[in-house]
Amino acid sequence: MLGMGMTLTLDDLRGALSMPKEVLSGFVLQYSVMPLSGFLVSKLLNLPSHYAAGLILVGCCPGGTASNIVTYLARGNVALSVIMTAASTISAVIMTPFLTAKLAGKYVAVDASGLLISTLQVVLFPVLAGAFLNQYFQPIVKIVSPLMPPLAVATVAILCGNAISQSSSTILMSGGQVVLASSLLHASGFFFGYVLARMLGLDVSSSRTISIEVGMQNSVLGVVLATKHFGDPLTTVPCAVSSVLHSIFGSILAGIWRHTVPAEVKD
Repeated sequence: MLGMGMTLTLDDLRGALSMPKEVLSGFVLQYSVMPLSGFLVSKLLNLPSHYAAGLILVGCCPGGTASNIVTYLARGNVALSVIMTAASTISAVIMTPFLTAKLAGKYVAVDASGLLISTLQVVLFPVLAGAFLNQYFQPIVKIVSPLMPPLAVATVAILCGNAISQSSSTILMSGGQVVLASSLLHASGFFFGYVLARMLGLDVSSSRTISIEVGMQNSVLGVVLATKHFGDPLTTVPCAVSSVLHSIFGSILAGIWRHTVPAEVKD
């Protein structure tokens, strides 16, 4: 989150103002398609309460920062991707605790105020700190920023590996169900993100971007929040599995789209 904040500039805000329809459409789809998909997939597969809560939590998280790279590879609108990731991340302070409490509250007890405080600590403060550093301490940022992506990757690997290893025996027994649930969650995000964006009248490049932003979640935030606020360690499993699957799905989609240039880009 600190590394992401270091990429934010005033130009990003100007960019958001220049394409309000795309940003608003992406925001609405981000916090409707994925939370509802998590809830419906949990119902469809009749998931145990701990897995259902974890899957819904993933669906209520903001877009993942890896989506920016995947958007670039897929010939999407990279500026829109960065703005959408920033917007969904900052608004996650309110949206993630609120939606998780509403949709997962029937499965497990959800401490909405605790989730709010943790999201402030894990998301908003680091992002604002990174943006502040980028604005006023650019020489330091130029030195530190190249180190942030590998550090972020290592952090993701450690957090998700830890979540899976702690519940390894249970995952081996019922892991297929979690993989299927996570696959359906992200597949629905990519599919409906694109289809609904096109139905709203957005161009192909922007629709690809929204599809990727909606389909790829900040699953590691889910791992952190689940570890801290849900008593059952199995709640973290869908979040950890999700971090792997959305990267695979996103990479495959980027590979397909990279070979089909949108008409507006050709023009």
